[in-house]
Amino acid sequence: MALPLPNRIALGLMALALIAGLSIAPTQRAQAAVPTFDERIAGQTMKVAPGVTAQTVVRDGVAATDGVQTLANNGTNADWAKLVLLFGGWPKTEENVTVILRWMRQENGPPDWWNRNNPLNNGYGSGGGAGLGSYPDLVTAARYCAENLHRGYPEIVAGLAAGSSADATAQAIWASPWASSHYANGAHWSTRPVEIVQAPADAW
Repeated sequence: MALPLPNRIALGLMALALIAGLSIAPTQRAQAAVPTFDERIAGQTMKVAPGVTAQTVVRDGVAATDGVQTLANNGTNADWAKLVLLFGGWPKTEENVTVILRWMRQENGPPDWWNRNNPLNNGYGSGGGAGLGSYPDLVTAARYCAENLHRGYPEIVAGLAAGSSADATAQAIWASPWASSHYANGAHWSTRPVEIVQAPADAW
């Protein structure tokens, strides 16, 4: 028996509504919102164990040291004294510079301290066993001087390594065989200030 027309229309509308509902239904489960970083750490605290203290970071200081070229460019007898200390690995203290300047004065004198490019009349490497030889330049002279002291003058080396007393190092120089006169055990050794004199550029 056929349904009345109004009933058939109602059934058709219900079927259409059912099909439409299925077609718009979500095919995937909705994902929950991901919390942000700030939301995740909110409320969190950090505990530090007892006895733990903040560490102090100490950075090494940077100190400028005159190099060979700088000393040669300056070119004075004080710079040559520092050059000997540099090559010898000794501290460039005021006491060390002073004793070498005094030593240079006893050997050649400030006005001509670069004589034969051999300020301390060193026989080692200069071609003059009695200290009357010469070097091609003052830098070479300083290097040979430091080497010679290390080779056979331990008391002088000890004084320069300490770098604390020009007088103590001078006594080691007098007692050494560097000069046959031994500087009259200090009688021929002046302690007055040494004049600072620049050598000619071609001596370096």
